Amino acid sequence: MPLDGARIERVCRGADVLQGRQLCRAELDRVRGAAADGQPIAVACTQEAPLFREIIGENVIAFANIRETAGWSKDAKAAGPKIAALIAAACEPMPDPPVVNLTSEGVTLLYGKDEHVVEAANLLKDHLDVTVLVTDGDRVSPAGVTEFPLLKGVIKAATGHLGAFKLRVDSYAAPAPSSRDRLQFSAPRNDVELHCDVLIDLSGGVPLFSSPDLRDGYLRADPGDAAAILRTVLKARDLSGSFEKPRYITFTEHLCAHSRSNIVGCHRCLDLCPTGAITPNGDHVAIDAQICAGCGQCAAVCPTGAAAYALPPSDALLRKLRVLLSAYREAGGAEPVLLFHDGDHGRPLIEALARHGDGLPAHVLPVEVNEITQIGLEALAGAFAYGAAAARFLLRSKPRHDLSGLARTIALSKTIVAGLGFDGARIDTIETDDPDALGGSLRDIAALNNVVKPATFTAVGNKREVLQLALRELHAVSPTPVDVISLPEGAPFGKVEVNVDGCTLCLSCVSACPTGALLDDPERPMLRFTEDACVQCGLCKATCPEKVISLKPQVDFRAATASSRVIKQEEPFLCIRCGTPFGVKSSVERVAAKLEGKHWMYKDSTRRIDLVKMCADCRVQVTAEENFDPFGAPQRPRLRTTDDYLRARQEKGES
Repeated sequence: MPLDGARIERVCRGADVLQGRQLCRAELDRVRGAAADGQPIAVACTQEAPLFREIIGENVIAFANIRETAGWSKDAKAAGPKIAALIAAACEPMPDPPVVNLTSEGVTLLYGKDEHVVEAANLLKDHLDVTVLVTDGDRVSPAGVTEFPLLKGVIKAATGHLGAFKLRVDSYAAPAPSSRDRLQFSAPRNDVELHCDVLIDLSGGVPLFSSPDLRDGYLRADPGDAAAILRTVLKARDLSGSFEKPRYITFTEHLCAHSRSNIVGCHRCLDLCPTGAITPNGDHVAIDAQICAGCGQCAAVCPTGAAAYALPPSDALLRKLRVLLSAYREAGGAEPVLLFHDGDHGRPLIEALARHGDGLPAHVLPVEVNEITQIGLEALAGAFAYGAAAARFLLRSKPRHDLSGLARTIALSKTIVAGLGFDGARIDTIETDDPDALGGSLRDIAALNNVVKPATFTAVGNKREVLQLALRELHAVSPTPVDVISLPEGAPFGKVEVNVDGCTLCLSCVSACPTGALLDDPERPMLRFTEDACVQCGLCKATCPEKVISLKPQVDFRAATASSRVIKQEEPFLCIRCGTPFGVKSSVERVAAKLEGKHWMYKDSTRRIDLVKMCADCRVQVTAEENFDPFGAPQRPRLRTTDDYLRARQEKGES
């Protein structure tokens, strides 16, 4: 593949570029010489990464694949800007995510219906602490020597993860030791609880967990596929000991807008989590990091930033996109198309296209992420602000879990970029397992112009701050900027509309608002609204006793600099005794009018109705000074019962 060291030196300022034909083998001494001075080195090769780590040691700061992603392509001669951009982006530091520890003592339960599960247990008995649970004991012959427990039962419910599975089993029974040709079992019991560290499901039935491929420690195979069972057994042999997995989501509890006062508002993450790792927890939600598989949909749709992805964080990903696109532009590239892909599916597909097909087009910049579904609106808004012409998501033809969160992000992004004047198919998915189909889809993308003067901002801060910054920068460089864009339902931006005629200024919405978008005034009855802080969680709407609040999803680019807007204000009511303002004048007068002469406690006394018109301090003083008995009102009419009606009917008949 053609190399252009001068172009790379131009975008990687201050770097010494060493280029050759086979630096990893025939010219390895040149690499040793370059590493001798102890300076950090970035290697544009991933095939021989173990060899380079051995030679260079801790001084390796990055590896970049420029061969399958750029050089091996029919567009290789035009791939110089892409190669420079990929190397520059690889050198952008990415923070290490926090980790979660999982411990397994090797206690393994194999679940099946016939001899296949026993055969699998025989392969594992010397490596793990094995127990077999069969659904049909008639299909299993007794063993001459009992080398592991064999039980009968049906798993009705399963929870947990590697090292901590909990099972609820019905029809549970132990075999009789006198079983001869077929296993005989004792009387069955229901709702028996079992525990294990590893769960192997060879039943061939419905998976015990949603998204079973994403549950650590749960292995599943078709009982009729001997090769699949063998792969499962070999994988299970290593599941004993201590393990580390990334803590994919960082959760800031006080930012969560799930509920207030037992009234549910935002539930986006609960609707999307494929593994059930997210559960309600009072006013907030709880995320079980040991169950979380890292799909990132919760972080992508979280409106407040309470749930944020950590592999990498949103600001770090945006900084990488900034380096990638700015280096590509500076190296002479034009109309860049970002291809977001993962390592398990996307990377092999791109490599196959490079080895056996035409390779990626020169203007397609691959961006590998941990999970495609982790990409949120902030990444797409920032990418277009930095100069991307289009973005594509490479997905499996049969996804491992529901992708409705990604679909929501794409729909929201399309609405915003289209509203800002970006025409054509800017954002879309490519759902394929065929490398040729991938190449065809990428080459069919029509030419699309990027922004004339891309933004250069550096993303720093939490997810919500990064999102707001990216949208403002995108608005500033867009072809036809507008002030307001209507958004689909569920968007994290919008305004609150209040029917002021029905609003009593009770301010219950203010106490429920988790972000401070709705505010009161300590000096007078007033309801104010700050649109930039609104996340459209719906708590205000659900809390309002008069049901006069509605939500309008939209993005108003003026909101960041606008002051809070007064929705409604009234004069305070003045205490009739001391003149201290309290309450809302219209509300106090309305309550007094409804009670005076109508309610049984206020029919015969004006003194009582005056208490309603006093502040709290005066109300207490009057009650104490005048020996006022708040319960000394006329006796409430006696409740009429069925006996009263029957007695009246009888008396009427007798008369």
